[in-house]
This record gives sequence, C-alpha cells and structure tokens, in this order.
Amino acid sequence: MKAGSGKREAGSVILLLAALALPASPLPLAAQRPAPLEQQLQDNQHRLEDIRHERSQVEQELETLRSQAHSISDELANVERQKETTNRIVNELDRQIGVLTVQIEQITVDLVLAQDALAEKRAVLARRLLDIYKRGPLYTTQVLFAAESFGDLLSRYKYLYLVSRQDRALANDMFRLRERIAGERQVRLDARAALARRKTERTDELQRYVTLERDREASLRETRRSSRAAAQRLSALEKNERELNDRVVELERARRAAEARGATLGAAMITTADLGRLDWPLSGRLVYQFGNAMGPNNTHITWHGIGIAAAAGTPVRAVASGTVSLAAPLGTYLTSVLLDHGGGYYTFYGYLADAVVSTGDRVVKGQVIGHVGGESSDAGAHLHFEIRGQGGIALDPLNWLKK
Repeated sequence: MKAGSGKREAGSVILLLAALALPASPLPLAAQRPAPLEQQLQDNQHRLEDIRHERSQVEQELETLRSQAHSISDELANVERQKETTNRIVNELDRQIGVLTVQIEQITVDLVLAQDALAEKRAVLARRLLDIYKRGPLYTTQVLFAAESFGDLLSRYKYLYLVSRQDRALANDMFRLRERIAGERQVRLDARAALARRKTERTDELQRYVTLERDREASLRETRRSSRAAAQRLSALEKNERELNDRVVELERARRAAEARGATLGAAMITTADLGRLDWPLSGRLVYQFGNAMGPNNTHITWHGIGIAAAAGTPVRAVASGTVSLAAPLGTYLTSVLLDHGGGYYTFYGYLADAVVSTGDRVVKGQVIGHVGGESSDAGAHLHFEIRGQGGIALDPLNWLKK
C-alpha cells in the first residue's frame, strides 16, 4: 500500500512539474514587429536625403539664376519650388515622428511585459532555491535510496530528472529575459534619440520655410519695385531714342535738301565697302547686342546698337572721320557724341564720362572723342555704340566692325 501511494505521489509531482514547464514565457510581440527599428530609421533617412537632394538641386538652380540675367519672376518660381520641397520634408518628418512615437509606445509595452515575466521567473526561482536549501544537499541521494523497488527507483530518477530540467529551463528563461530587456531598453533609447533628432530637424525645416516665405515676400516687393523701375527706364530709353532719331532725321533732311540744291558735299567716310572693316571704338566684351532682348521682369528692350563693357575712363575713338553733330548729355545715354560721316551714315557713342570734342569739330578716324562712363547703369561701365544708315535706319554694328 505504501509503495503504490509513493508511485501515485511521484506521478502527481511529475505531472505538476510538466504542467509548470509548459508556460515557458514566449517573447511577447517582439517577433510581430514588421522590421527592425534600425532598418526603418535607415529607410526614413534615405527618403529624407532624396527630398533634400531635390531641394539642393533647386537651390543650385537659384544660384545659377542669380549669376545670370533673369527675371525676378523666375526667382519667385524657384523660391516656390523650394517651399514645396521644404513642405514635403516637414510632412515626411511629421510622419516619421508619428511612427517613432507609436514604436516607442509598443517597445515600452514589450519592455513592461518582459520585466513582469522576469519578476515572475525570479519569484519561482526564489521558491525553488528556498526549497532546495531546506531539503539539503543529500536530498537527491535520499530520494533514490528510499526506493522500494526497481520501478520505484526509475520513477524517482525520472522525477529528479524532470525537476533538474525544469530548473535549467527556468534559469535559461531568466537569462533570455535579461538579454531581451537589455535589448528593448537599447532599442527604446535609440528610438527616443531618433525622435529627438527628427523633432530638431522639423524645427529647422520650419524655420527654413519661414525664411523662404520672407524671401518670397521680399522678392515680390522687389518685383513690384523693379517693374516700376524697368517701366521708367524703358520709357526714358524710348524718349532718348526718339530724340536721337529726330536729330538724325533732321540731319538727313538737311543733307538731302543740300543735295537737291546741288550743293557740293564732302566725300562719305563710311560706305558699304566698309562692311566688316571698321575698327572698334574700343576693346571690350559685349554686354548686349543689336535687336530685341529680354529685360528685367519679362520686359522687352529693343537695342539699336551694341554695349561694349570697358573700365571707366577707357578712351573711345571715332571709327571713321566725320563732323561732330552732337556732344552733350542725352537723357539716360548720359554724355553722348554723334558723328556725321557723310553719305547719310552716322555713328553714336553713348554713356560717356566726358566728351573731348565739341559740336562742329572735325575728327579723324581713330581720334579720341571721349571716355567710358555709365558705372551707375544696369550694364555697369560701358559704351553704347550705334551706326545709322541713310534715312536714319539703325544698322547692326557687328556687321560693320572687324570680326
């Protein structure tokens, strides 16, 4: 009767230990996370870098625009594109901040569950250690020697084996839980650091957006101011062109009247034989050419001559011999000189700092007639040079000057 009771007791203990071994705690929710936080952060960073690269290209385009002749409307369009990309960056940062916040909350929940599981395992281990201490170091030997039969011995051995296996599993569970808790804490620290960086970046991007908005408002004001100034310059230029045309037409009328009277006129100093053979009035680069050109803010300017950039004070020489018909200020052209070369041909020299000839003077080819001025003009210091043919028609100087 005693042996059967011992077997039943041993069997009950075995079943109890097996039942205790079943709920070995899984790693809750950790495996359910779609992707590691580090991978998500790298993907997010790549998305931000792509948008920032796009904005960098737009900023480089703006620098190119500013280094070339352009209308302020182009700059405004560029600023709008920068605002749009900055807005996309802010929206992407908002999305990432939201995702990181949810991840931190999930990681916190996982960490609490792991800490609860560890506390439970520690409590079980504490009870086991107390039980082992109470039974003493010879408990295993005593259990085996107390067997009344070989079958009882096997049952007792199996019971001791399962107990030791359960103890090892308990120790391994605690080890894994401690590692997992350390890992979850590090992941949460990384996520919080990433969240802080994203919030800082968002603040910077919002400040950039505000700056771009200020630039846009400033550009709009500049556009309005520049439009008014451009309109005024165009109006003044047209007025000066009319004055110059009137003067040339008056000279042409006087020349033709003299021809009609049969008066003897001097030989023409410029003829069609001089096409591509005239000396330049000075050396320098072209700042604008003959014909229509785009002005500021999508305005159009019709140039009846060419602009030749040169240092202020550079001597300006007559391209051919002739008579000085004008040596005085002429509106926005500043100090100007008009030479009559006979035969209905005239040359005009504008934006001079001074004129060293006077109306009625005879000049020879290559003679200095003045010096370069115009530092305050849009093109800076330069010479405005025109050639007028019979009837006052404006001719392209580049067809007449040496190549």
